[in-house]
Amino acid sequence: MNLEQQIKDAMAQVALIADCTLQSDINSDTVLLQSGLDSLGFAMLVAQLEEDLGIDPFSQLQLAVYPRTFAEFVSMYQQALAKGH
Repeated sequence: MNLEQQIKDAMAQVALIADCTLQSDINSDTVLLQSGLDSLGFAMLVAQLEEDLGIDPFSQLQLAVYPRTFAEFVSMYQQALAKGH
């Protein structure tokens, strides 16, 4: 399974747990704040992805930068995974 799909699957899982309604057509240009997850949902998503992938790119950042779009979010994980291996 590719990383983008793994993240989408994790988002769907978290949306169920957090009782959020996830936008049905999440794509590269989807603005994360409009995806349907609230701030607690995103915290849960990052925790879930850390469990699934063994990495938290946010803990590796020197500056607190938050991705704006789904593509930027996926890119952060791709870069963190590339550095980790």
